[in-house]
Amino acid sequence: MSTSKQEFTVTVYTENQIGLLNRIAIMFSRRKINVESLNTSPSEVDGIHRFTIVINEFEEVVKKLVRQIEKQVEVLRAYYNSGDEIVWQELAMYKVPTDEVAEKVKVERLLREHGARAVVIRKDYTVFETTGHREETDKLISVLEPFGLIEFVRSGRVAIIKASAGFHEKLKEFEETAPSEEVVENEFLNRNDEVFTM
Repeated sequence: MSTSKQEFTVTVYTENQIGLLNRIAIMFSRRKINVESLNTSPSEVDGIHRFTIVINEFEEVVKKLVRQIEKQVEVLRAYYNSGDEIVWQELAMYKVPTDEVAEKVKVERLLREHGARAVVIRKDYTVFETTGHREETDKLISVLEPFGLIEFVRSGRVAIIKASAGFHEKLKEFEETAPSEEVVENEFLNRNDEVFTM
């Protein structure tokens, strides 16, 4: 068990997003955990949504948090993974003055070196887009700042678990073993965990 904080990606599969984000946010704030990145999207299963949350915390704290998240009625499963257990990317966009970029740097070379592409070119500004890890997207900020970076935005992390067969298979197993009218207890829950009233 690690004795220092490290980055973890928490993945939550849920049936219904309405009101759930607020309840999950309360769990983080009560534990004084800062969320570094948050992304929600549809999953590979129709009607099932996926939350991807990045935090820096002790593993024991993350383990308890994941157990608590799984107690929410709409949550089907929640996992946490370290950086070497996932494949992940973030999308970044940069707006710069078109005349500055055109006069002071060869656009083709800039795009090639940083894996970026122009998505909008207007007379007054150009918008570049790239994907990568945080260090890679931050590097392009420093490259573009001398040319008058007008605006920068980065998406939340999207991640796929390396060792997983996919949630679809796990969901099928869950449906096959769960009686339709019976509440199934999650094998990861510890009855001694702290329970918050939502």
